Amino acid sequence: MKFDYTKASFKDFENIPNMDIFERAKAHEGYLDYLRENEFMNYRLLATSGCGPEIDMEENGYIKQGSYISFVCNDYLGFTQHPEIKKAVIASIEKYGTGAGASPLIGGYFDYHRDLENKLSDFFKKPRGSAIAYTTGYTSNSASLLCLLKKEDIAIVDMSVHASVYEGVLGTTTKRFPHNDVVALERILAHSKDAYRTKMVIVDGVYSQDGDIAPLKEIVELTHKYGGVVLVDDAHGIGVLGETGRGAMEYFDVMDKVDIITGTFSKTFGNIGGYVIANNPHIISYLQFQSRQYAFSASSSPAIAGVTRAIELIDEEPKWQKMLWDNINYYKSGLQQIGLDVGTSSSAIIPVKIGDVTKNSEAGKLLLENGIYTNPIMYPAVSLKDSRIRMSLMATHTKEQLDKALNVYEYINKKLGITASASYISEAKL
Repeated sequence: MKFDYTKASFKDFENIPNMDIFERAKAHEGYLDYLRENEFMNYRLLATSGCGPEIDMEENGYIKQGSYISFVCNDYLGFTQHPEIKKAVIASIEKYGTGAGASPLIGGYFDYHRDLENKLSDFFKKPRGSAIAYTTGYTSNSASLLCLLKKEDIAIVDMSVHASVYEGVLGTTTKRFPHNDVVALERILAHSKDAYRTKMVIVDGVYSQDGDIAPLKEIVELTHKYGGVVLVDDAHGIGVLGETGRGAMEYFDVMDKVDIITGTFSKTFGNIGGYVIANNPHIISYLQFQSRQYAFSASSSPAIAGVTRAIELIDEEPKWQKMLWDNINYYKSGLQQIGLDVGTSSSAIIPVKIGDVTKNSEAGKLLLENGIYTNPIMYPAVSLKDSRIRMSLMATHTKEQLDKALNVYEYINKKLGITASASYISEAKL
């Protein structure tokens, strides 16, 4: 079977008919070779310095060794490099060692886990016992949903939710509604009202590709009107939105009305892991014993104490959120002045929408060549005609770094024609 790699995506190699695992892997390698040969391979690039607004990269084919301005880290407040957080991690490792040594149910639950869960409950203004910490943000969605929702239940999901949610709802009935479309949501809720035991509406607070925000007030009101439960994954909203950084729930004043909150430690909190917060603490107790990925996985290492300190610093040092928004507004305005399409972004995630897949890959290549490290995003992460360059802003980006990136975009626009009007023309031709 021959492939036209110029029109292929990673999705095409998930399950190729009549090919065993070795043949599929070989075909997939051919696609990777095509990306390398055309200098479109913007994946698994090797960094030799820590997460930050600049990253040192190792030479790899067409990637030159050197320092790159980075827009690929979701470390929105720069907390991976905060000295107080580093100090907390080092102190915890000095006291407890480097690992937990067991799953939480059979010897791997320590006071640093309890302290973190209590701090999470406090942060989200819930009673103690309302939080559970997972070893990854991905499993905080996939594992908890697999545990909570069965075939007699229904998950009603915004079609733009994270892949971890889609994995988590594999064991239940699932209905998708168009992104942020509350009319379509109400239609599904009305149809499902008496047909399922648990009706759970699942949305993101901030969406990871467009950086836009869910209309949570309407979603919460509609869901509760029809007897449903609301789960909000606010991985990209915590630390960014809300007067005190409590995310999209604080922004819309629905913190006490959202039934379940999930999120990650790998973004604002500068660590690794995830969490589930529930208004009903019995849900948390249930997950502790019934969520298989929690009960049968070794618990988080003592380094997780850094998250406890990060939560405190969101309140102690609000300057980081202000610095982040200064950068967001400055950079977004600069991109728009060039004429680029940044969509409906209202967060630290800013896309430059290009549409045409080849132009998008060329733009990613030119950005790297000029010292700017970004994420070119294409199908299946977004629709076929919605390719874009995705960027994450940090509080610690300097104006000089942002200006350099804007200058490179101006150069790329002159070379490729990627203004908003040009991207719409490209889509119309596809």
